[in-house]
Amino acid sequence: MNAIASDPRAPHALSASRDFSVVMGGPLYQLLRRGRLTGDALEMQHRRVIAAILVAWMPLLVLSSIEGHVWPGSAELPFLLDIELHVRLLIALPLLIFAELFVYQRMRTVTRQFLERSLVPDAARARFDKAIAATVRLRNSVAAEVALLVFVYGVLVILSWRTQLPLAGASWYGDAINAQMRPTLAGWWLGCISLPLFQFLLLRWYYRLFIWARFLWQVSRIRLDLMPAHPDRCGGLGFLAGMGSAFAPVLLAQSTVLAGMMADQILFADAKLPDFTLELVGIVALMVLLFLGPLLVFCGQMAAAKSAGLRDYGLLAHRYVREFDQKWLRGGAPADEQLLGSGDIGSLADVGSGLETVKSMRVVPFSIQTALQLALLTLLPVLPLTLTLFSVEELLQRLLKIVF
Repeated sequence: MNAIASDPRAPHALSASRDFSVVMGGPLYQLLRRGRLTGDALEMQHRRVIAAILVAWMPLLVLSSIEGHVWPGSAELPFLLDIELHVRLLIALPLLIFAELFVYQRMRTVTRQFLERSLVPDAARARFDKAIAATVRLRNSVAAEVALLVFVYGVLVILSWRTQLPLAGASWYGDAINAQMRPTLAGWWLGCISLPLFQFLLLRWYYRLFIWARFLWQVSRIRLDLMPAHPDRCGGLGFLAGMGSAFAPVLLAQSTVLAGMMADQILFADAKLPDFTLELVGIVALMVLLFLGPLLVFCGQMAAAKSAGLRDYGLLAHRYVREFDQKWLRGGAPADEQLLGSGDIGSLADVGSGLETVKSMRVVPFSIQTALQLALLTLLPVLPLTLTLFSVEELLQRLLKIVF
C-alpha cells in the first residue's frame, strides 16, 4: 500500500482498476442507456428482463394462441408444454441479464486487488494500465458486436432452419415435411427474433470471457511480487478464485438450456436421463474449463514462487534452528537467561509454520473445492430430471418409506 501511495501514477492506476469491467460497455450497453433500460452501473435489470421477455417470449404466446397451438391436445408439442423454450426464454435469458451486474460488482474488486496488494511492481505499473486499456477497447468494440450479430444471423439462424425439426410430428412452431421444417407464424418469430436474441446474448458472454482471459494472460506476463507464505495458499492470488463464482449465473444459464433440451427429449421423444451421460460430462468439463481455465496462466509464476519460497524459507528455518540449537542445547545461552518465558520457542514454531505454509502453497489460484462447486452448480438444473427415473407409484412408495 505504501508503494502505491508513493507512486505518482498510482491514483491513475487505481482509478483505472475501479472502472475496469468486461460488461459495462459496448454498443448494446450504450443503446440500452439511451432507451433507459440500464443505468451507468448496470442498474434496472428488471427493466431489461421485462423488455427481453416482451420481445422474445410474449409474441410466441400471442401467435401460438392465434394459431391454436397453445394448449395440450392442440399439437403433438403444444406451446405450453415446450419446456426447453420456456426454460431458455424465461429462466436462462434473465440469468444472462442479471449476470451483468453480478460480474461487474465482483470484477471491479478483483482487478483492484492486484494494486492494493502490491502484486504489480512499480516498474510494471504502466504495463498493467496498458492491459486494462486494451481490455476496455475490446469491450467497447463496435466491430466485435456487429461480428457476433452477423455470425448469429449468417450461421446460427441458417443452421437452425436446416436442422430444427419438431420432436414429435406437428408442433407449435412448425411441422416436418420431407425432412424440412415448415414453420408456423410463431415459428418464424422464434427463428428470426427469439432464438437470435438469446444466441447473441450468450455469444456476447463468451466474448467477454475471452476478454477476461486475455487480460489475465497479459497480467501473467508481468513478473508479479508473489508471496509464497501468504495464508491464502496461492501466493496472494487467492482472490482470483472468486471470479469462478462471479460467472455462476452465466454457467447456470447454459446448463439450464441443456436441462430444458433434455426434458423435452425425455417427455416427447422417449429418451432416458442416462442417455445424456456424455452430454452431462461434457458440459461439466466445459464449464469448469471456461470459468477456471483462464486462471491457469499464473501456474508458471506460482510454481516458480513456491520453489523459491521453499529454498528461501528452508534456509531461514535451517539458520534459525541451528542458532536455537547452539543457544539452548549446546550451552550458548547466557547464564542468567531463563528458557521459561523466552520468545525463542514461539519464534521457532512461527518459522516452522511459515515453512509449512510455503509447502502447502498451490500452483493454481483456486482449490479443488472451487472446481467441484462449479461442477455441482452445472448439474443443479438437471437435478429435477432425476424424478423421471421413477414412476409416480414408485416415487410415492419411496417418499412414504422416508416419512414413515
